[in-house]
Amino acid sequence: MVNIEEIIDNEFRGCISIKKQGETLFERAYGYSDLYNQVPNTMDTRFATASAGKVFVAAAILQLVEQGRIALESTIGSILEFSLHNIDPDVTVEQLLTHTSGIPDYFDEEIMDDYADLWRDFPNYRIRKSSDLLPLFITKPMMFSKGEKFFYNNAGFVMLGLVIEAVTKKPFDQYLKECIFDPVGMDRTGYYELDRLPEKCASNYIYDEEKCEYYTNIFSVDAKGTGAGGAFTTIGDVEKFWNGLLSYQLLSPEMTQKMLKPYSKNTSEDDYGYGIWLKNETLPYFTGKDPGVSFISAYELEKGILVTIVSNFEDNVWKMLRKIREELEF
Repeated sequence: MVNIEEIIDNEFRGCISIKKQGETLFERAYGYSDLYNQVPNTMDTRFATASAGKVFVAAAILQLVEQGRIALESTIGSILEFSLHNIDPDVTVEQLLTHTSGIPDYFDEEIMDDYADLWRDFPNYRIRKSSDLLPLFITKPMMFSKGEKFFYNNAGFVMLGLVIEAVTKKPFDQYLKECIFDPVGMDRTGYYELDRLPEKCASNYIYDEEKCEYYTNIFSVDAKGTGAGGAFTTIGDVEKFWNGLLSYQLLSPEMTQKMLKPYSKNTSEDDYGYGIWLKNETLPYFTGKDPGVSFISAYELEKGILVTIVSNFEDNVWKMLRKIREELEF
């Protein structure tokens, strides 16, 4: 048995879980969910996951495709009823799923370093649903022609959240609960408002270099998650999602395989499927980063190894995953 404890950063705050073929190799919680009241993180703590929630939206969209309610080739102009201004109405659902739409983004990660900068002129407490983000990008010009290239785009998944709402006539998070979370038993997962969090949700902390102290991210992220991300979940519920997805409880075998097939090539070595990253053909993963939030969950399909790491202090979960992969040789 490898000693995972030896490769974990001494200052890590959050939770780590490593499973192999359903058996626990390592599982431990570190640090505090409430720093100043010294409430410890536990394996049952609900953590924010930032952009990791895109995988849930993608699965819901693909369900609607399988039901024949939309098609991958459906255009946003034929589904959405509000004005798209300069956005090409012929952008397809598939192009939104694969970050090849070219629509304007409200948070361009190539030119903006800090998500919190968005809220200097537009109060974050106004973001309670996906449509609340529209003023931040809807009147901007296209970044490039649809289908031209891969460009990671948060606004694209905001639009997918709105597609779900237009087709189902339900808030996207309600639809996700009914059709993604509940069917696989993810009863500790949801999109919660920061000023109305349920029990056992971790606060997320940012370090103030000037004052040498931590403060929470409540003014640095959306007040409630949107199609672009922001779900709260637990380590256990993440495992339930993977198990449900890979046992075809959520999608047919054919659609699941399509979801995990590479469609877009990023400038890094990793590919992108439908709402999910692909390190290679056997290592899909979903990940997220916000001020005070870092998350990654990767599933090595051939060996059945699932690693999920989440931090409510924005610790480097990606570096830790690399160390674990080296140790376990996958």
